[in-house]
Amino acid sequence: MKEGDTVSGTVRSLTDYGAFVDLGGVDALLHVSDIAWSRVNKAADVLSVGQQIEAKVLKISSAADKRRISVGMKQLLPHPWDAVPGKYNVGERVRGTVTRVAEFGAFVELEPGIEGLIHVSEMSWGKKLRSASTLVKPGEIVDAVILGVNAGERRMSLGLKQALGDPWADAAQKFAVGTVIEGPVVSITKFGAFVQLSEGVEGMIHISDMSAEKRINHPQEVLKVGQLVRAQVLAVDTEKRQLRLGIKQLVPSGLDEYIAEHKEGDVVTGRMMEISGSHASVELGEGIRADCRLDAVTAAPEKEAHSVSTSTKPDLSSLGSMLQARWKGNTPGNSPKTEPLRSGQIRNFRIAKLDPAAKKITLELA
Repeated sequence: MKEGDTVSGTVRSLTDYGAFVDLGGVDALLHVSDIAWSRVNKAADVLSVGQQIEAKVLKISSAADKRRISVGMKQLLPHPWDAVPGKYNVGERVRGTVTRVAEFGAFVELEPGIEGLIHVSEMSWGKKLRSASTLVKPGEIVDAVILGVNAGERRMSLGLKQALGDPWADAAQKFAVGTVIEGPVVSITKFGAFVQLSEGVEGMIHISDMSAEKRINHPQEVLKVGQLVRAQVLAVDTEKRQLRLGIKQLVPSGLDEYIAEHKEGDVVTGRMMEISGSHASVELGEGIRADCRLDAVTAAPEKEAHSVSTSTKPDLSSLGSMLQARWKGNTPGNSPKTEPLRSGQIRNFRIAKLDPAAKKITLELA
């Protein structure tokens, strides 16, 4: 008898770590790890006393103090990993049984002798797990996606969260800019708060987007972990997996109220702020700005007048008296329609367009 020979024998006794096989007057040890390519916990699970088996001689120790023969059954069968190339490919969805769970991940048996590792970082899109045992247990059947295959080293990496689908794949459509969402605050930093929109998708409310009325030094002044909040989606970046939210955008502002109280075609009074080419910025009230379109005829003298103007802005406190003087005829011979355009000038405008969504008002000279 020599190493590599195939021999026949009878199972004489069973232990937790293997079986002793009678090869015809001499015993050989069949270790539990050499019974099958799949994981065997106890030899008694697959063998019985008196059973006839065939095995391969793995090692013969002829030393006087250690006369031992080791045999293996699985070595007579093709190694399952020999068929892996071409059978299991990256990106494929597979199903298997969890055989072992460690802190860093879980081993999943796809077929006898073929196991893959699901690292703890590949188990959940949203939860940051400290241990894989918090999510999966031995004996549990799971679906996973193959992330990598190394047939040479007989290793396979699997992903559990990928089998659930990437929650960011349709985030741009599901959480489009302008959408109003509701979710719990999951964490707070000094620059903002993170809100969970769905499993694996969080949005960040920057401290500057929390309140339009007061200055906030720390997000904890207005928010706390677990609090349910309503916010508006301001920006979505699926590549960076970032989503920006705002709370103050849902609180009506002076501009919102102004737009709600007026309609297109209304004639309003405002003050010229900045004039540039065929456009001018007009102040309709405190914090309310509008864009005024100027035609070529009107814009030409405006440029000339603006170039020689001192651009002195009238004091807001004198706005009422200026309106009285100009619109009620207290300043004869100085008609607003004929007066050259300049910064600080009080004029009548007609609302050409109101856009509540974009919070924009477009004017034209009345």
